[in-house]
Amino acid sequence: MFVLITYDISTVDEKGKRRLRKVAKICVNFGQRVQNSVFECKIDPAQCKKIEIDLEKIIDPKQDSLRFYYLGSSKGAKVKHIGVRVSYDIEGPIII
Repeated sequence: MFVLITYDISTVDEKGKRRLRKVAKICVNFGQRVQNSVFECKIDPAQCKKIEIDLEKIIDPKQDSLRFYYLGSSKGAKVKHIGVRVSYDIEGPIII
């Protein structure tokens, strides 16, 4: 499976900087960095679940944000969001 992992870690204090380094280290072990906080990973479902669990243990969901984009042709793309920023329905109505 092909998964795009993105994250936004608050680094206003030393704890946040440590979290950022830990998150990046886990992602580097499973994929290729394509931007500072974006990794492309070609992994199996078990590895994917392990990454999700490991990253969830590290982040502070009140300050940090993780997004997993599951890309594939069988059922289309799916997005899983964990943390502070609220996800939205990109295909939903736009209110101006």
